[in-house]
Amino acid sequence: MDDLRTTLLTLAPDERRDFGVFIQRQRRKTAGRQDSRLYELLVQARELTSPQLIATLYPDAPNAVAYYALRKRLLRHLTDFLLLRQRQLDTTAAASVRGQLTLAQYLFEAGIPRLAWNTLRKAEKLAHDNEQYEPLNAVYNLQIQYANSPHAEPLAEIIARRHLNKKAADEEERANIADSLLRHLLSEARRQGRAGAPLDALMHSILVEYDLQEAFARSPSLLCRLMSIARSAMLVRRDFASFAVFIERRYILMERRHGFAPAHRNYQLRLLYMLAHALYRSRHFAQSVAYLEQGRALLQAATNHKFAEFGPRFTFLLAANLAFLRRNDESIALLEQELKATAAMPVLEELTGRLQLVFHYFAEGNFSKANHTLLRLGRTDHWLEEHLGMEWLLKKNMGEMLIQFELGHHDLALARLKAIERSLLERFPTDGPPADPAEPAHRGGPYHFVLSYLALVRDIFTDPASALHPAFGARVEELPAFLPSEREDLQAMSFYSWLRARMLGQHYYEVLLDVAQL
Repeated sequence: MDDLRTTLLTLAPDERRDFGVFIQRQRRKTAGRQDSRLYELLVQARELTSPQLIATLYPDAPNAVAYYALRKRLLRHLTDFLLLRQRQLDTTAAASVRGQLTLAQYLFEAGIPRLAWNTLRKAEKLAHDNEQYEPLNAVYNLQIQYANSPHAEPLAEIIARRHLNKKAADEEERANIADSLLRHLLSEARRQGRAGAPLDALMHSILVEYDLQEAFARSPSLLCRLMSIARSAMLVRRDFASFAVFIERRYILMERRHGFAPAHRNYQLRLLYMLAHALYRSRHFAQSVAYLEQGRALLQAATNHKFAEFGPRFTFLLAANLAFLRRNDESIALLEQELKATAAMPVLEELTGRLQLVFHYFAEGNFSKANHTLLRLGRTDHWLEEHLGMEWLLKKNMGEMLIQFELGHHDLALARLKAIERSLLERFPTDGPPADPAEPAHRGGPYHFVLSYLALVRDIFTDPASALHPAFGARVEELPAFLPSEREDLQAMSFYSWLRARMLGQHYYEVLLDVAQL
């Protein structure tokens, strides 16, 4: 695989056109024309090997040395183009501060210290207002360097401000390290499913180690980062109710005390999403919708492209909430529109959105569309587990199992059920020695309740009428206790609701809504 070709093909059609013009401007006589020719050959539909490219570029006398020098020159052109493009598109405060810092440095060297110091003051204010600690440190260093100028501020005041900024910058760096550590541990826990170790104690030790226990609510950026750390532990522990109260209190406190300036919009959107998600998982659907609508209003008012990543996330979560507010048809419309409209959606996010759409179709009783949407995932189980985790794959496979049964493909449904059982038993033969030696060890380890559930589903697959017998209902009641209701996964409850609907002879969606309100 040609890495240069792969990189060039990532450019959008308009960017390829602009890059072609950029090369034309850079080219010098014959060498420049060769730059353009190599570029055109690399981005054409059919990939050419290096010998083929050399033969095409140098038909009279193939020259491998000149070819590889040409590749290096084209890569430099691409680097310069991307750097220029990034400067044009980057409208963030950090980019503006860096630009003013460069201008001030030039003015100092050009012998215009008065204008240079005015530029530095503007850069300092912009960086301070937007909590851009690293660029602000560079501003202070340049101020200190030219503190002997008659236009400078008192050196002692500059140093004092610089020390305060370094403290804030150091705290943000420590929060960044802690956040990365927790995310790495959470990723490992997701691969192991519920067998992963709880992160509560580890999170506490990390916060202590990096001296972050008292850092909440000091700034929107730090608040957002630290809430992300707390949320990482919550996702493994499933204590959504406690986290919802925790983050809502701090969000409201920040909003009342300081508010969120336009420069903090990114942090505000992240906090709103975390808050709305925690409220959804703790079944406060109306409250979650209220915060999501607040976030969507901010997105509509924003003109900065960097907020585009939030659009699908807010839409997916809003659709999930609406389904539990008896507005499942609106949920389906939202998801279908978002998946069609957002062409550049990240792959993992798109797959999660499509799986969510499967559950909404299922609730609507549209099993054919649910099955068609599952087929469009287009990834192997191994790939899905590696990238999205064991529990994501388990939900997908169990959903597929029930869909096949509802479509009348009972043999396929039973085969999927057996495959799920086999996978769990191979991975978790037991969960270790039981606390009471008189009790047997659980087959399936932390997923033994799934095996108990599948045993009941197997009976329905074999004899659908068996679900209506009183004895079947008694077995359902004997299922291993789910986690406390405010901590259980709503998608896990949807599987239980299907079983209960069969037992009661009622519509699945109505039973799901009843269970969600318990």
